[in-house]
Amino acid sequence: MIVVTGATGTVGRPLVELLAAQGVRLRAVTRSTETAALPAGVEVVVGDPARPDTIAEALDGASAAFLHPRAVGDAAFEFAKLADGHGVRRLVALSAINIDDPLTAQPSRFRGDRNREAEHAVVDSGLEWVSLRASSFAINVLQSGWNAQIRAGDVVRGPYAEFAESPLHERDIAAVAAHAFLTEDLLGERVELTGPESLTHADMVRIIGEVIGRPLHYAEIPAAMVRQGMVARGFPEDFVDSLLTRYADGIGQPAPVTDWVEKILGRARTFAEWAADHAAAFRN
Repeated sequence: MIVVTGATGTVGRPLVELLAAQGVRLRAVTRSTETAALPAGVEVVVGDPARPDTIAEALDGASAAFLHPRAVGDAAFEFAKLADGHGVRRLVALSAINIDDPLTAQPSRFRGDRNREAEHAVVDSGLEWVSLRASSFAINVLQSGWNAQIRAGDVVRGPYAEFAESPLHERDIAAVAAHAFLTEDLLGERVELTGPESLTHADMVRIIGEVIGRPLHYAEIPAAMVRQGMVARGFPEDFVDSLLTRYADGIGQPAPVTDWVEKILGRARTFAEWAADHAAAFRN
């Protein structure tokens, strides 16, 4: 039995789908069953991983658990201790490739991700552990609103056209996580996961255009204008400032690229493949 926190999220949902397809018994933890819509046979448990006492019973009889840094939040160490007390033998944490950077230089912290704490909690748990240090998710471009701009025209306006990422397909992260549960290969590893190529913002927009058959291009606009727009759309100011500082500091530097995904899975999905999988989001 594997317990998955963050089970209806970007990584948790495909992880649940992959494990369920292989016949693994699962308990999927969610705050609401209304949006679960998980595969048949998956046991859905309502609770809040950030308050581990609310999901203690879900850990009964479990051999392993997936620790999602946003779902568990500041309770990562409490969750790991509770899991140990319930006989869980293996913890797999989703973390981030930048967790050794200063906390103010980790934008996702300001949206609730506790990547550093998630890794430290599993490493210090005394249990078998794996930490998946993921680079930027390709799906973040939807969060940035590129899809709405592309549906409206052929230009994506944003900051720092030459800032580069190595965007990861969320299904590759999930597949590596499944491998971490089903094999011994990654035990005790801090696995640095990236997409297979370093791409600038301008590159990514061009590739989306090639996939959907339209000549798209990226138009750089001042960071101050971007900040104003993101804050107006409800993003936390600290998150926006950290993100834009990260972009500014990274201009002219290629994003790190590792071969972990390819070594583990035998291939790594490209950004073009991600765009093809999500093409409907960019079409009217």
